[in-house]
Amino acid sequence: MVLIEVVIDTNVIIAGLRSRRGSAFQLLQLIGNGMFGINISVPLILEYHDVLLRQLPHLKLSQNDVEDFIDYFCSVGNPHEIFYLWRPTLRDPNDEMLLELAVKAQCDFIVTFNKRDFKGIDKFGLVAITPYELLEKLGVR
Repeated sequence: MVLIEVVIDTNVIIAGLRSRRGSAFQLLQLIGNGMFGINISVPLILEYHDVLLRQLPHLKLSQNDVEDFIDYFCSVGNPHEIFYLWRPTLRDPNDEMLLELAVKAQCDFIVTFNKRDFKGIDKFGLVAITPYELLEKLGVR
């Protein structure tokens, strides 16, 4: 039984795929093992895909690897349709879809390296944490 539900910000995905040494990579390695649930939406998957393809020159991945990663993420993620539009709530309009997804999915956390961009999400019962902080909560750090 999954005890922690999260939404993962794109910056965590990029960091985890750029370096095998950090907490973001360690977190990506745990996806799908049942320790936590990841929640996805069509707009979030499209953003992951778009950003990963733009970052290909900085990643040690091929386009096929990106497609496989996205396919895997979709196979283990909990999909949600989003119909909320409270915008603007956050400082960065691009982060609104993460907040909407996290609320819809009744997540515990938004995992991001930009915690300050999620100021005020506590009113939705959410907390922004870094990958390292999530690993600590999972007891693997």
